[in-house]
Amino acid sequence: MESSKNLVLVGMMGSGKTLIGKLISKQMKLRFVDIDIEIEEKEKMKIADIFKKKGEKYFRECEEKITISYLKSEKRILSLGGGAYINANIRKECNKNSLTFWLNWKKDIILKRINGSKKRPLAMGLSATDLENLFHARSKIYSFADFTINCDQLDKKEIANKIIKKYEIKNNKS
Repeated sequence: MESSKNLVLVGMMGSGKTLIGKLISKQMKLRFVDIDIEIEEKEKMKIADIFKKKGEKYFRECEEKITISYLKSEKRILSLGGGAYINANIRKECNKNSLTFWLNWKKDIILKRINGSKKRPLAMGLSATDLENLFHARSKIYSFADFTINCDQLDKKEIANKIIKKYEIKNNKS
């Protein structure tokens, strides 16, 4: 029996949600949607510019609207922005018709990836301590995902295959 559940990737910025999502999409022959890219296309500007010109509150409102609309549509692979799953409305919608996968990495790996990134407006200008605090606060929320994928010792194909296997097993039970 084919399930209509979305496969949703959550995790910190820099966790590889887009890369892994594209790999999974190719293997499962399902459409891949990167919510951050959808926001940039709708707003006709980069996320860093949206933050600068319109503010985080505006960005989060766009993010919620776009994410929920995709969560309610046909089955696909979705990559949420790092802060999207923190939103209770988005989490609630994910629980309705999706299986969520947290791409969990050791703190040091993520901090190294995002430190000084110009593409990540929330990380720009944060001290190492603030970034660590953000990591810990978000990790508590990400842990609500249906599955935690500990990525540290895996390559990208192994991560994708592990997610696909868990998704297919769970779907066959539903």
